[in-house]
Amino acid sequence: MSAHDNEDLIDYEDEHDIVTNGAITSSGTNGGGATGVGDGDGDKDKKNFSGIHSTGFRDFLLKPELLRAISDLGFEHPSEVQQECIPQAVLGMDVLCQAKSGHGKTAVFVLATLQQLEPVNGEVSVIVLCHTRELAFQIKNEYTRFAKYMPDVRVSTFYGGTPVTKDADILRDKNRCPHIVVATPGRLNALARDKVLDAKNVKHFVLDECDKMLEQLDMRRDVQEIFRATPHHKQVMMFSATLSKDIRVTCKKFMANVRLFLLTLARTDYDYKPLEIFVDDETKLTLHGLQQHYVKLEEAGKNRKLNDLLDTLEFNQVVIFVKSVARAIELDKLLVSCNFPSISIHSGLQQEERIQRYTAFKAFEKRILVATDIFGRGIDVERVNIVVNYDCPPEADSYLHRVGRAGRFGTKGLAITFVSSEGDQQVMAAIQSRFEVAVPELPDHIDPASYMTS
Repeated sequence: MSAHDNEDLIDYEDEHDIVTNGAITSSGTNGGGATGVGDGDGDKDKKNFSGIHSTGFRDFLLKPELLRAISDLGFEHPSEVQQECIPQAVLGMDVLCQAKSGHGKTAVFVLATLQQLEPVNGEVSVIVLCHTRELAFQIKNEYTRFAKYMPDVRVSTFYGGTPVTKDADILRDKNRCPHIVVATPGRLNALARDKVLDAKNVKHFVLDECDKMLEQLDMRRDVQEIFRATPHHKQVMMFSATLSKDIRVTCKKFMANVRLFLLTLARTDYDYKPLEIFVDDETKLTLHGLQQHYVKLEEAGKNRKLNDLLDTLEFNQVVIFVKSVARAIELDKLLVSCNFPSISIHSGLQQEERIQRYTAFKAFEKRILVATDIFGRGIDVERVNIVVNYDCPPEADSYLHRVGRAGRFGTKGLAITFVSSEGDQQVMAAIQSRFEVAVPELPDHIDPASYMTS
């Protein structure tokens, strides 16, 4: 059975899948990088890491080059999701994984694909798709860190906002063609459609933040077209922290296509099933080290209150979320005029500028970031310990993704949400009810020790 014959892989006539099983997602841990093994700050990160200490990365029988890179980063013990997934993933098993924020989901597919990779000049072996350009840039950096002692491995990122001709030149050049491609769906589908991307040798197909891509019709179509361009017999891995039951069904349609091919090939009743790791108890999805509060105020009072918070709270770095590009630009201008070290990231920027600002914030060159929801998923900045929802998010999933930028993997953090309308109050009530978590009003004073990690 070919992928082209299976037109029921995804039903485009259905309404968008609605994400209802909320969780906070990120690909990092302990405020340290997108993989759960830190961002290379040595002993400092080591002290903050909490994992399943009965197992070490060496127990996974990884390549010496990978173990050496992991050791350089100062880590020995995998997180729970890594312990569950990596042994199966390195054997080529399909993986559908939901786990809460900061538990190192990115490390699962980075290590699993690097472990299995046998680089061939001019052949793309791994495709990783994600929903934003910044996340693609971050994942590429994670591959670079773990492939530190694998000099023959090439990794490239392809996403919109950059000249497509440059991407095409790289893919056509056998000496520069990446073995691992990290991309956004729209740009990679364009390269596949124009026959620039040769996907016939792809052995691993990964979706990070899979629910975000599959719930949007246009992005879902791009994902399917890329999937169809790859061989039937490949490993499929999908990751997110918010996987509703409907989205899980959609995810498994991709994996079911592989299963059907294997059954046809083997002519047997072998029941192939992907490894599934789900967090179904929504009361377990909140971050234990994160304090959450709200402030009830009028819209006109938001600027003054934000100014007061930034003046009085102790922080390493702060992310302030707003609901639109225009508000991000104006709030950033206001903060800069008040001499706050602020920078903004939003979709209105040229791609090169977006990456430069992301890099500057991650490098601690700026301590305050004003962002739209493009920064709300998967992005890891290890020093962020305060999140302010200047504009209340529209629903619970968005809230949990946003506040997940702080208090990562058991570290301390503080999330403050401005509530200025009846709709905002309904969102906060839904969050507290659904996740059985109390979000009290912000007190006049908070002990810095409760949200500043020592």
